[in-house]
Amino acid sequence: MSQVNVTIDGKSYRMACDPGQEDHLVELAGRLDQYVAHLKTAFGEIGDQRLTVMAGIMVMDELNEAQKRIKILETDMEALRQTRDAALEKAGNADDALTGQLENLAAKLEGIAQKLV
Repeated sequence: MSQVNVTIDGKSYRMACDPGQEDHLVELAGRLDQYVAHLKTAFGEIGDQRLTVMAGIMVMDELNEAQKRIKILETDMEALRQTRDAALEKAGNADDALTGQLENLAAKLEGIAQKLV
């Protein structure tokens, strides 16, 4: 287990994380610190706990919106897959029909060629 120091609202916290995750944890803490700083600017000194709760709610709101967008994109992607599959099936059917027509035409031409010989 690795350890890293992060700073949120001017206070340092020592945290444990998996090896190799230190930079990621520092980055996440920095983003949370930005939320806290934004709230502090907007509301002033309203208490550490309240600032932390409000920042957490803001993060959860962003997560919720991202999850909604992901669901919409997944739905759109599935619709595109179905459209693609239908188009491929239609193209395959058209290809089969064209192949049949070409085979018939080739047979007719072969019959005409044999009559001419």
